Amino acid sequence: MTVLRHSVTVLAVGPELAGELASLLWDAAESSRVRGQSVLMPDGQPADGLRLVKGRHLTPGARYEIGRPDDAERMTLGVREWRRTSAVEVEQQVSAPDLNGRLTLRLTSPDRPRLLDARGRMWGPDGSGAIQRGSGRARVDLAAWWDAAALVPGAPPDARAPARARVKHLLGEARLYLRPRRAEDGRWLVEAAASVRGRWLLRPVAAVVLLLAGGPLRRGFRDAVERAARGWDEAVAELLALGPEGIREELARQMARGRPEEDSPKG
Repeated sequence: MTVLRHSVTVLAVGPELAGELASLLWDAAESSRVRGQSVLMPDGQPADGLRLVKGRHLTPGARYEIGRPDDAERMTLGVREWRRTSAVEVEQQVSAPDLNGRLTLRLTSPDRPRLLDARGRMWGPDGSGAIQRGSGRARVDLAAWWDAAALVPGAPPDARAPARARVKHLLGEARLYLRPRRAEDGRWLVEAAASVRGRWLLRPVAAVVLLLAGGPLRRGFRDAVERAARGWDEAVAELLALGPEGIREELARQMARGRPEEDSPKG
């Protein structure tokens, strides 16, 4: 087994901002309505590429198709639960010529996010191709994350990482753990740790491969963590600069993107 570690400092997002952003998203979704299969936004215009094909809008059993009907890659989004006072759970499925996948997301206490669970799997066309099969699960305890991020520097962390993920494949298994600490400038110091190992009879072979590839593997992990941190900082900085009203306007602009009447040249 190989263990990889790297720490980065990133912009912090407190529970107040997270709750504010979540409420804006739910408000935008729940202010939409349906006419036929078209999902209409508050201004009465259809959301581009989104169609209700089964069930009632934003109720358990509702299913939406995303994208163009003639696309080779098909994507659907199903609603399993939609209660802002307790939980929202959705399932996304992707069907492509070379790969299929399913991802389920569940957010507990949506207006004041506390717990995010994700699980998914992928498989080849028609269920074939064992090498293409894999599964994973992730869990982020947001309440525990903010508690850990509030600890003074030097305080012992909780033994259980507030954010963790596990990915399983025929050839191996990987686990990822994220732990935050409060940095001196009010940012977060996040430690990312991953363990990688082979599975079953492949463990001895994987051990040799991981030993030989240790250097490149560590550099790749470090670079991936650094890229994720940069992406996080860019997104959070933009949100902080926009503020609640700016975020509301940006949501409306994103939903309007791609409408034919807006994309066509004006004479």
